Amino acid sequence: MNPEEPGGSPGARLAAIGLTLPEVTPPVAAYLPAVRTGGYVYTAGQLPVVDGELLATGKVGADVGVAEAAALARTCALNALAAAASVAGGLDGIRRIVKVTGFVASAPTFTQQAQVVNGASELLIEVFGEAGRHARSAVGMAVLPLNAPVEVELIAEVRDT
Repeated sequence: MNPEEPGGSPGARLAAIGLTLPEVTPPVAAYLPAVRTGGYVYTAGQLPVVDGELLATGKVGADVGVAEAAALARTCALNALAAAASVAGGLDGIRRIVKVTGFVASAPTFTQQAQVVNGASELLIEVFGEAGRHARSAVGMAVLPLNAPVEVELIAEVRDT
């Protein structure tokens, strides 16, 4: 994203929508929250955690509705941005979002995974403008870690340092 693009830098856009990057959620197993290699950052899957607490549990389509799950996916994306920024020299060190994968713990007949993961995608577009548009997969799962309803990971291109 060009900082001269309408709306300014990703950090300015994030602030304009009333959000700040949270602290990076510590891993719950043997992995890193994000890894930078070459011109890219890969994040681990991020859960809908705020201040160390999982916001909801259960299956989407049974225990959690689509709108709530989309809001949870938005929280996951914000956590993924925090992880990516931690190894990219800050949020403004991220040039563009390349790929998002959203995992949705789904009730057996639930088929609206794409609408759930839109919560993550829409946040990334708000923050990065056109550079936030990305390739994406929205995958239904039987269960996710800690019985979370949704998990999001991303790949981002970083600016030259």
